[in-house]
Amino acid sequence: MVERMNQKFKKHEKDTGSSSVQIEALSYDINLLTGHMNAHKKDFACRRSLLQKVAKRRSLLNYLKRTDEVMYKEVTSTLGLKR
Repeated sequence: MVERMNQKFKKHEKDTGSSSVQIEALSYDINLLTGHMNAHKKDFACRRSLLQKVAKRRSLLNYLKRTDEVMYKEVTSTLGLKR
């Protein structure tokens, strides 16, 4: 399996469930889908998937801000997310 991203926010080797890692994975997927949508404007199934991922990332960011504001600021600045 191909490594999807750098995964800078892992707390340990097998960390896939922490909020910061999930946000990073979703951001990677969102960037790929955004590029696809620019080329294929009428792909509505992809558009729906993109919107779902954006909403999931937003809810995870809200959770992270509520629970660990230092990590929230680090994640948003590293990934270049506006907030």
